[in-house]
Amino acid sequence: MTWLRLFQTTPLVLAFSLLGCSQPPSPVDMGPPDASTGDEWDGRYVELEELGNWPVDPGPFAPCRVLEGAGDCDSRSFDLSACDTGSLANADTEGLHLLTTRQGDSFMLPELLRLNGDGGTSFIGEWPATEERVGNARVFSVTTTSHPDGSTRRLGIATCQAPEAPAFTGCYASCRNGRVVSRATFRSERLTWREGEAESSGLELVSESFVDIGVPADVYVTQGHAYVVSFSQGPRLGGLTVFDVRDPSAPVKVKTVQFNGDNYWNGVWAKGNALYVASANNGVLVFDISEPANPRLVTNIAGSSVGSHTVFVDGDRLYATIDTAVVIFDISTPTHPVELNRYSSEDGFTYPHDMFAVGDRLYANFAELGYSVVDVSDPAHLRTLGNFSYENQYSHANAVGTFAGRTLAFMGGEGIGEHLRVLDVTDPANIVKIGRFQLRPAVSIHNFLLVGKKLYVAWYQEGVRVLDVSNPTQPTQIAHYNTFRETDPHRGEAYFDGAIGIRVPGDGFIYTVDTSRGLLLLREP
Repeated sequence: MTWLRLFQTTPLVLAFSLLGCSQPPSPVDMGPPDASTGDEWDGRYVELEELGNWPVDPGPFAPCRVLEGAGDCDSRSFDLSACDTGSLANADTEGLHLLTTRQGDSFMLPELLRLNGDGGTSFIGEWPATEERVGNARVFSVTTTSHPDGSTRRLGIATCQAPEAPAFTGCYASCRNGRVVSRATFRSERLTWREGEAESSGLELVSESFVDIGVPADVYVTQGHAYVVSFSQGPRLGGLTVFDVRDPSAPVKVKTVQFNGDNYWNGVWAKGNALYVASANNGVLVFDISEPANPRLVTNIAGSSVGSHTVFVDGDRLYATIDTAVVIFDISTPTHPVELNRYSSEDGFTYPHDMFAVGDRLYANFAELGYSVVDVSDPAHLRTLGNFSYENQYSHANAVGTFAGRTLAFMGGEGIGEHLRVLDVTDPANIVKIGRFQLRPAVSIHNFLLVGKKLYVAWYQEGVRVLDVSNPTQPTQIAHYNTFRETDPHRGEAYFDGAIGIRVPGDGFIYTVDTSRGLLLLREP
């Protein structure tokens, strides 16, 4: 979940960058599913042109219009006269739908629409919607927020036609105090498992443990215990949940940690007897876990009101994204980090989302600004070695390894149209794209880990995916487990939903965090 990004986005969208009228052309399912190439890479490749997330503009999704000065994001706000509303007779009438939304020449954060086909209440995101019928068309509207200045924000969604039934298209509007402030067209996609897929292939579920606080986001496994951090959403306050996983088939919850006014915890890592938790309110929290089942807060670093989003440990260094910088700490004494320096983006105000570090190199994901490689050999004198960027980017996470003597980065973006990019970063001043992998364009990656020649991916609504990257120019899926079920509690309340955190600690199990289901332990048979 990207809390920093959500603060930069209007409350009504709380979803993501989207697409257009019919499904735009985009390379999907690179290579046959669940089939490894088995070929080792010799280091040769053909450079791939970077065309951004949507190289072909699909145009508006639907011929409907949002009217100026009419209604309050209800049926009066939409002109459906150009729609083929008769085709809506074949449209989906129930289930959870992601609405890929195009506004002008750009894409918005998606909206989530849960349709109730039995006459019950439908929802836009977490809000129950009022429904009106205009012939075969359905118009949904909700009041989402009331502001301190007395203004009221409303959303409206109108179905228009179903040229590719059961998917449907339509128009979206946002209003404030009865005035339209935003309009877009959309295309729906039912958030069920990918067509033809079983629940799993090549992975088996060993155990499942519900997390009863907040929305689970990340996990770290050490000393026979799994430490799951959660962020707050609505009345559900986050914190830390500790599971004893010495018996992987039957984890036992042994501890819950929550603090007043500090409940948005998004990242977690450990070194020795120190546990580091990224707090949106209080920087990095440092816990003593010499008693693994009983974490004890030692201190927080980087200030009392500084937001941290992710943490990463490499040797005796802790890297933390804190506000607009990646902050580097010496953790030769693990429970007493000492700040060494801070690395900020070139513009000085873009938030870093995540990072990977190995030896003298830091690889940082700077969201809308792109991907940076930094020389950290001398912490007092940090040097930018190179950057990689693309149109409409949100560089989100990465992992780096050596293949055929070359240094390669697997970089994932977050949002509609984003996907996995494989980059040759051997010469950071000349970063080259050599491979890519994408599933449904509407669903993006959250986090992943490179273990040998396998990439383990927490892919939101796509669940867990294991990719064979022995030939990094052609990543190939070899296993999957669909964690996402549209009937799980709280599904559809946010776009960032599903498999979100993943660890492969080397004990034979894959530890996955799902935003609804909690901690899942998987095994490769």
